[in-house]
Amino acid sequence: MADPTGFMKYERSEPPKRPKSERVHDWHEVYADQGQEQRNEAVRTQATRCMDCGIPFCHSGSAGCPLGNLIPEWNDLVRRGDWEEASERLHATNNFPEFTGKLCPAPCEAGCTLSISPLSGGPVTIKRIEETISAQAWESGYVQPAMAAESTGRQVAVVGSGPAGLAAAQQLTRAGHDVTVFERDDRLGGLLRYGIPEFKMEKKVLDRRLAQLRKEGTKFVTGCEVGVDITVEELRERYDAVVLAVGALRGRDDRTTPGRDLGGIHLAMEHLVPANRQCEGDGPPEVDAKGKHVVIIGGGDTGADCYGTAIRQGAVSVTQLDQYPQPPTTRDDERSPWPTWPYILRTYPVHEEFGERKFAVAVKRFLGDEDGNVRAIELHTVRVEKDPETGRREVVPTSDHVEELPADLVLYAIGFEGVEHMRLIDDLGLRLSKRGTISCGPDWQTEAPGVFVCGDAHRGASLVVWAIAEGRSVAAAVDAYLTGASDLPSPVHPTALPLAVV
Repeated sequence: MADPTGFMKYERSEPPKRPKSERVHDWHEVYADQGQEQRNEAVRTQATRCMDCGIPFCHSGSAGCPLGNLIPEWNDLVRRGDWEEASERLHATNNFPEFTGKLCPAPCEAGCTLSISPLSGGPVTIKRIEETISAQAWESGYVQPAMAAESTGRQVAVVGSGPAGLAAAQQLTRAGHDVTVFERDDRLGGLLRYGIPEFKMEKKVLDRRLAQLRKEGTKFVTGCEVGVDITVEELRERYDAVVLAVGALRGRDDRTTPGRDLGGIHLAMEHLVPANRQCEGDGPPEVDAKGKHVVIIGGGDTGADCYGTAIRQGAVSVTQLDQYPQPPTTRDDERSPWPTWPYILRTYPVHEEFGERKFAVAVKRFLGDEDGNVRAIELHTVRVEKDPETGRREVVPTSDHVEELPADLVLYAIGFEGVEHMRLIDDLGLRLSKRGTISCGPDWQTEAPGVFVCGDAHRGASLVVWAIAEGRSVAAAVDAYLTGASDLPSPVHPTALPLAVV
């Protein structure tokens, strides 16, 4: 650590964004392109704010990064301008830092010591530094295929090509196993491909990493639904181990609101997937916000993705609804003390562009037109009450006043209920948990011998950083299962949870 008072000399600074008037008319990433020298110098200054704490909570598995990223180490390497060594330290714990640098909400920053008090000026911009290390690594050619020293002759099938499946596949391929990734979609990437909008991460970033995996020897099969196009019996016959990384894509719905069956009301993924396909060149989307009044039900990340997508499709208006009160702008130490994930208002770049958010409201009913399509919604103010005995939440109206909003397109973005019902799960003899996930033992192995699980399929809908951490961990377990021991890193245990106030 060169300067223990660096955080006092330099202010926290986020990367510059493209003008709103420009970015809302295309699908390119929100952040502006900077010259390499200017970008790197700015990020070196940000890295100087790191204090290299004696106990760095930023990479604590429970309070910060579940991958155990060695953040103070690569912060100091960046400060010194040693980008190649910084890339080595970053890739030592994270297969895909360009994904996390662009998409992760950064629990590491919530766990930064500078988050204890707002007087510090805010946490180190860890996410920005991470993304820049990765960008510099690709630009300078530091990222090269890492070939296995020798082949084990063992065959492994990975089902699903999202971040968990790709991390598991890359680790197992590098350990010398013959790995095949099966993806039911026509293109690889899972939610990285068809869930994350282009303006958050352009798909050329994903394709670049997939090319590295191919060069290392990982094989990919697209357009193949395991359990249907290849039976479980065939899977068992061909492969010595199977990793289930099928995600948790069963969208949560609410069919109880009057008018829910009107046309023009969709789940979030019915909007996001076709929009991403259009960016891939597959033609106009079936669910399009152009010229429509759009209402998004749900205040989280998926809702924000729909929000930005609707703007770029040319919506007339965009309104995002949240049944909870507007969170505070600063951490409440009683509700979410440092270093837990703070309950605060999170404003995404898309919220700065257009539209509005409404808090502590819920839809009373949907109103339709003569053709059976939604034309408006009735809103009322609510509060959410929790039964102290059962933990069940109930939405209770707080006023008789009803507000009517125009709505030609309504999108439900209220979360996911777990793994989709699929023949693969049934034919393996597995049962979903009450949370809709696939359970496993301490070795990541399910009730089906030789079948392992990781990512959202095991944890439920979660963060990209947790998906990669579980993919790396399941790879170590599979490697040990096949060979008797493993030197692969295993950053998280199947029962690991983020630190939280209960």
